[in-house]
Amino acid sequence: MKISHYRITPIATIDPPLRAASGLHAPYALRVVLELSCEDGLTGISEIPCTEGVVDSLIHICAGLLGSDPLQLTRLLEKAGERLTTQEDSRGDTPWDNRVWVHLRSALEVACLDYLGKRFEVRMCDLLGGAVRDEVPFGAYLFYKEPGTGGELKFGMNESATGWAAARQQVANTPDTVVKQAQSMIDTFGFKSIKLKGGVFPPDEEADAMLALRDAFGPDVPLRLDPNAVWTVETGIRIGKKLDSVLEYLEDPVRGQKAMAEVGKAIDSPLATNMCTTSFEDIPNAIKVHSEDVILTDHHFWGGLKPCIELCRICQTFGRAISMHSNSHLGVSLAAMVHLGACIPQLDYDLDTHYPWQSDEIIEGGRLPFKNGAIQVPDGPGLGVTINRAELDRLHQNYLKSGLSFRNDEAEMQKIEPGWKFKATRW
Repeated sequence: MKISHYRITPIATIDPPLRAASGLHAPYALRVVLELSCEDGLTGISEIPCTEGVVDSLIHICAGLLGSDPLQLTRLLEKAGERLTTQEDSRGDTPWDNRVWVHLRSALEVACLDYLGKRFEVRMCDLLGGAVRDEVPFGAYLFYKEPGTGGELKFGMNESATGWAAARQQVANTPDTVVKQAQSMIDTFGFKSIKLKGGVFPPDEEADAMLALRDAFGPDVPLRLDPNAVWTVETGIRIGKKLDSVLEYLEDPVRGQKAMAEVGKAIDSPLATNMCTTSFEDIPNAIKVHSEDVILTDHHFWGGLKPCIELCRICQTFGRAISMHSNSHLGVSLAAMVHLGACIPQLDYDLDTHYPWQSDEIIEGGRLPFKNGAIQVPDGPGLGVTINRAELDRLHQNYLKSGLSFRNDEAEMQKIEPGWKFKATRW
């Protein structure tokens, strides 16, 4: 069981023009697929966000791992960390995570575990301790958006599209259009809860959208709002109180643990985060000031599946609830998310996923299906999914043609609003 060769493939998958506090999604979301092949002919795979420095760093690290044993994962990761030459220690102010090592560690860990699952013919969740549930629930993830399909069409429409494929092209910038988006997504995928990505319009307008969702779907459908930390403490408290009777939780209304703690003390709704507590080093102060009630784990941003399980145990110890963060991803990442969700004993909320917004896929058999808002744990060895080589190569060509090398929502937003600038605090 020794790594004999590797393959690193940056890809670009179609992404609609979704709005966020950071600006606008580009026509393509960037991902990196890692394949680690061993002497026995088996290959482990993983998928991570394609951030600046990730591809080159991953190539450099993997070149030094040839001959390593995936079963000795701790040793392998230590060796990888020693070879890392590009180190971004700061998460950054944007909604996504800019740290390089956590992405690379995640890619290596998942690929090794996928390989080991195939070698020993067991599911990845069984390598992590076993599944406590056979299916994992996800929620509807709504976005304000510009009209358009993304990809080559950019802001254009595919007039032949039907169902959700047609609905996800439509503009969403008012409470009514947000409700319409939610209804189409729930009708298609069966989701039981709803989250709106906020931080885009003035806070009272976004509060009106949440109230419209409550009127449309009733009190039995949990609602969440995520302004991505661009509100002031005063705004967070005012809007939090306005929505206290509506929200399942309010995610990152303000920036930093101190500000989150201030808002949390003043409102009734639980506060969730994937921005103010994002590393194990952040946890002691988070407990001290009580900056959040819910932590959104993400194996891409916490350095892998095993660290996420460790995080969940810490959350149980200190009375924090657990959900899961998402980014624009395809089926390899989603399969890993499902395996993680299956083996977390304490799963308090439906998980996030961008998957309905993506239309491409790189796994054999096509896209993973939702049934009543949940995905069955894959029953094959490892991740339970395999690479469709033709589709991987096609999306790699998209990457080469796109001219994109990292995510820049500000630059994309300037295409429709010249001079627009990202602000860490906007309202």
